[in-house]
Amino acid sequence: MKQAVILAAGEGQRLRPFTVNRPKVMLSVADKPILHYVVAALAASGIRRIVMVVGYRRQQIFDAMGSGEQYGVDITYINQEKQLGTAHALEQAKAVVDEEFLVLPGDNLIAADTIAGFVAVKPGAVLIKRVDDPRGYGLVTLAGGNVRHIEEKPKESGSSSVNTGIYSFTRDIFRYIEEPRLGIPDVINQMIEKGVNLSAVETKGTWLDVVYPWDILRLNDMILQRSKASVAGHVESGVSLKGEVVVGKDTVVRSGSYIVGPVIIGSGCDIGPSVSILPATSIGNNVVVSAFTQVKNRVIGDDVAVGPGSFIEDSVIDRGCVIKGRFTAVSGACDVRLNGEYHRVSVGAMLGEHCRLDSGVVAQPGVAIGNRCEIGPLKVVTGRIPDGSLVV
Repeated sequence: MKQAVILAAGEGQRLRPFTVNRPKVMLSVADKPILHYVVAALAASGIRRIVMVVGYRRQQIFDAMGSGEQYGVDITYINQEKQLGTAHALEQAKAVVDEEFLVLPGDNLIAADTIAGFVAVKPGAVLIKRVDDPRGYGLVTLAGGNVRHIEEKPKESGSSSVNTGIYSFTRDIFRYIEEPRLGIPDVINQMIEKGVNLSAVETKGTWLDVVYPWDILRLNDMILQRSKASVAGHVESGVSLKGEVVVGKDTVVRSGSYIVGPVIIGSGCDIGPSVSILPATSIGNNVVVSAFTQVKNRVIGDDVAVGPGSFIEDSVIDRGCVIKGRFTAVSGACDVRLNGEYHRVSVGAMLGEHCRLDSGVVAQPGVAIGNRCEIGPLKVVTGRIPDGSLVV
C-alpha cells in the first residue's frame, strides 16, 4: 500500500465549544493537532502519498500541514464543499486515488502501531478494535473473519469489536457509492448485501475516536504515556521533576514547583513559583501558571494565563483564556446533556477560547463555558454557557 486518503472535512458539533472556530482534526492535544498524529503514523508505516479531503475551516489545515514536507510525505488536498457524509467525502478523491488505497479518519488518535500490519492486508478490509463499551461507535458483526454488518451507535453495552473508520479499499468502492451518499459503513453494508467479502482485521494498537469534549482528556493521556523527558527551558533550583516531564524552549519553571509526569509544557511558558502539576497534563505555548496553583489531568491551550491559588483537575481550557486567582474547577460525577443525549461522566470544566474569568470563580463539574465568555468575580457556574455570555 502506497497511498492513503485522510477524511478531514468535518466540523465535530458534539465537541463544541472547541470546534466552533477550528475543524475537529485541528484540536490540539499534547501540543499538537490530532491530524499530526495520523499523518505521522502513515509516514512511519511507509506511506508517503496522502490525499486529504478537507472542508470546514480548511485554511487552518493548509497552514498547519502544508505540502507535508515536514513529515516526509506529499499531501494532495481535495475540497468537500458540503459535508454530506464520509462516503461523499471519499468520492471527492475518486480522480486522484490509486487502484488500492487506505482510508483513515483525520480526527481519531492513530499511531504507527495501529496500522503497522494493516498496510500489508489485501483490500478490501476493515480495521476493528475491541472496546469495553461500543455505544457511540460502529458495532461490527463478524462471521468467519469477515464483516457481516456494521451497526452505528448500538444501544447495547459490553465488550465488542467496533469499526475504527480505517479501511483498505480498491477503486471498486466507488461503484457502490450511490445517491443518497451515506456514510462509508452504510456503503459497506450495501456491498456485503451484494455479495462482496470484506475481511476484518483487529488492531491492538493505539486508537481512540474523540466524540465528546471529555474525550480530549482521554486522548491527551494516551499520547502523554508515550512521551519522553526532555528539558529545553530553564528549571530553577528547588524544582522537583519526576517521571516523564517535557519542558519547552524558553520556558521558565520557578523555584518550589513540583511536577510529576507524564507532563508536557510548551515553549515560552512561565510556571510558578510553588506550582504543582500532576500527571496527564499538557500545557501549550506562552502559558502563565501563577504561584500556588495545582493542576491535574488538564489540557491547556496556547496563550492562557492562570492566576495564583487556583485548583483545576480533569479540565480543558482553550487558547487565549485569562483566569484570575483562586479559580476552582473540581472534577466530579455529573449528568451532561449534549445534542439531546445524556451522559454520566466524571469531569471538571470545559472552557472555550478567549474567556475571561474574574477572581474566585468556581466551576461545577461538567460545566461547558462557550467561547469569548466573561464571568464576574465569586460566581459559581454550572451547565452550558453560550458563546459570548456575560455572567455578572
